[in-house]
Amino acid sequence: MPKFGKRMRRFASQRPTTLRDEVGSAVAEFVMVVSLLSFLTLMVMQLALALHIRNTILDAAAEGARYAALADSSLPAGAQRTRDLITTAIGATYATDVVVQYGVSAGYATVEVRVVAPLPLMGLLGAPRGLDVVAHAAVESLQ
Repeated sequence: MPKFGKRMRRFASQRPTTLRDEVGSAVAEFVMVVSLLSFLTLMVMQLALALHIRNTILDAAAEGARYAALADSSLPAGAQRTRDLITTAIGATYATDVVVQYGVSAGYATVEVRVVAPLPLMGLLGAPRGLDVVAHAAVESLQ
């Protein structure tokens, strides 16, 4: 029994010196891990915002193309419909460059709506003409 007690005392006397070398390391590790996780979380949220804006603009362009392709509608009406949908959903900044024109796809007459908008890279700020979306719809006729 006495040998065991000596070993424990020797171990106990060595332990504080090894712990003294690591004082404050938990705080430093915590700060590094939390900052990395915060950065990753913000990047995922920014990606989600950019995808939301892209999908919203694409949906508005498709709806504008369908509206302009109706038999009793016109190209300016489709452009206005696209601008109204984008302005209502995400803001007028994204609805400034909308071009509507006739085209041909697979031998059929189509309406093409092209929207060029800013691509958000940091919050809502980003590349001014970074997002280019095109939507098509078959032209309706009364024949």
